[in-house]
Amino acid sequence: MLSKEQLTSALVKAIAASAILGAIFGGIASAITFSLASRGDIPYLGSKDTRKDTVTSPEQLSPNDNGISSDETVNVVEGALPAVVSIIATQELASLPQSSFFNDFFFGFPFEIQPSPRDQEEPKIEKREVSSGSGFIVTKDGFIVTNRHVVLNTKAEYSVVLNSGKTYEAEVIDRDSVQDLAVVKIKVKVGETADFRTLPLGDSNTVKLGATVIAIGNTLGEFRNTVTKGIVSGINRTLTAGGEGIGNEVIEGAIQTDAAISSGNSGGPLLNVLGEVIGVNTAVSEVGENIGFALPVDQVRIIVESIEKYGKIVRPFLGVRYLILNEEIAKKNNMDEINEGALIQRGEGRDELAVVPGSPADKAGLRENDIIVSIDDRVIKAGQSLATLLARYKPGDVITLKVYRAGKRIDLQVTLEDRKGK
Repeated sequence: MLSKEQLTSALVKAIAASAILGAIFGGIASAITFSLASRGDIPYLGSKDTRKDTVTSPEQLSPNDNGISSDETVNVVEGALPAVVSIIATQELASLPQSSFFNDFFFGFPFEIQPSPRDQEEPKIEKREVSSGSGFIVTKDGFIVTNRHVVLNTKAEYSVVLNSGKTYEAEVIDRDSVQDLAVVKIKVKVGETADFRTLPLGDSNTVKLGATVIAIGNTLGEFRNTVTKGIVSGINRTLTAGGEGIGNEVIEGAIQTDAAISSGNSGGPLLNVLGEVIGVNTAVSEVGENIGFALPVDQVRIIVESIEKYGKIVRPFLGVRYLILNEEIAKKNNMDEINEGALIQRGEGRDELAVVPGSPADKAGLRENDIIVSIDDRVIKAGQSLATLLARYKPGDVITLKVYRAGKRIDLQVTLEDRKGK
């Protein structure tokens, strides 16, 4: 999560070249400046409770319509607001007493200055709001999706504020180890039945350039339920988000929009004209105007299904360290027959093996210098990395890898395992 001061230095870099990442999925390197769209650690939200349980799609509209009327926009927003929440993080922090030196010196002169009892006080421990952010409810019993960096502070306590102004304590159920996503659960009060408004999830695979979109978020951490409207400016973007205190985040398949997304919007929904979530607002450019990014909703669907089935976010584990192959790398290594795929390579350290011993990759017979060309006939290439493709699957799924090895192409069957603890 970002503090207000840290937000100023938060950066996001657009991916320009491939790079080695951990022992399961792959990664890429970078180059243009963006920032995570959060205020403090997170952005908040809230407003009047007005409409129905979920947004009803007008029959005359399609997900990629543009130029919708003002009334249609209002309908979408009013239907969505009851399911958008503010997420507040509070933490016990030391509060140092203000020094009385100024008063003693200027108003006590020429008398001898004695230490003030106030200066000798012990720091007071008090609970303060340290960050705030946005999220949206996806199940009637109160599961909320937000960005991981919104709830990254494990020492903080969290609460959510509904658009009606009602506040609940909340629990972080899990933080995704792959994408900048997390799931939070509303703690229902004693004697109350959980029956919260929800937002329907759309299909990010059907998103088209130029389609009208609506973003809802807590702009600058102060203006709750700010609504902006724009179009889809780009799809399938790959970039690296980073900032002081949070490290770097690889974002793949991102939706780019010119709908204004300001600091404080992290975790809020990006909606199509049917009121369906197509993305989670995550990052914004600091060097250009109206350049924002949202994680695709298909990743949200995967983690929600995982939470409902397993009670946690479950991701598949392959167990390779690799480099995304491109024409430049292929040329340098005299690879004439292939210039795309995931080249399995060890890292710089002695313990950074190319294939993790005992992993699904090891059991399937993958070796260092193998090139994974595709997964179930989906080609690995720039913008569609091994990480992106693996994220479609669940532990226990059996996948077929097409592998290029020493001039020959072979097929290997791999049974994926749970990534947790790997």
